[in-house]
Amino acid sequence: MTTSSLIVFDLDGTLVDSAPDLVNALNFVLEREGLTPVPLAPARKFIGAGARAMIERALEAEGRTCTPDYVSKMTEDFIVFYGDHLADNTRPFEGTEDALDDLASRGHRLAVCTNKLEWLSKRLLDRLNMSGRFSAICGADTFGVQKPDPIILRQTIARAGGAISSSIMVGDSGTDIGVAKRAGVPVIGVDFGYTPIAIKDLEPDRLISHMRELPATVADMNSKK
Repeated sequence: MTTSSLIVFDLDGTLVDSAPDLVNALNFVLEREGLTPVPLAPARKFIGAGARAMIERALEAEGRTCTPDYVSKMTEDFIVFYGDHLADNTRPFEGTEDALDDLASRGHRLAVCTNKLEWLSKRLLDRLNMSGRFSAICGADTFGVQKPDPIILRQTIARAGGAISSSIMVGDSGTDIGVAKRAGVPVIGVDFGYTPIAIKDLEPDRLISHMRELPATVADMNSKK
């Protein structure tokens, strides 16, 4: 039997290709501290656990050890810069908006659960004219926890008016697979995002390589419930 679900999306690396703007912000704070900027390709793997983790991963890759206060200041400056440039080069992945339209036409509700701060997430989706598609947009600061803590996904589902039993997570990294499994929610992995570990090795329930595949994958999963 086919049923309607709440589809909960990760943001960076799943709905949108935000790496260019995130890495620009990272390099802004690195260069200002006299550190070497990081190229886009390897830096994509630093994305996914929030701004602070991104900076820590970049510093670790450079062999730098910094105090927590130092990293906190860099994080604050990163957020200020990124907030002003978060949609300079960020765009939805190919096929995303069509897939969202298709899902909505089938009666599915949509939500976002991300480790980006909530206000940055809403600003970015506003700039891309996408925020109105989602019943809830929840970030790392919304409930005081980050993925893979299952509370953030459970609370996002509740805020969007959904139920655990009829929700599906879509994401690109270990934090997304982890939060879904811990919350008891089936998860679709996308293989075009940002992850240091191949998404297939994280064993999502389903794996897609293009957003055009998403509506049919959701329909198939629901038909087997």
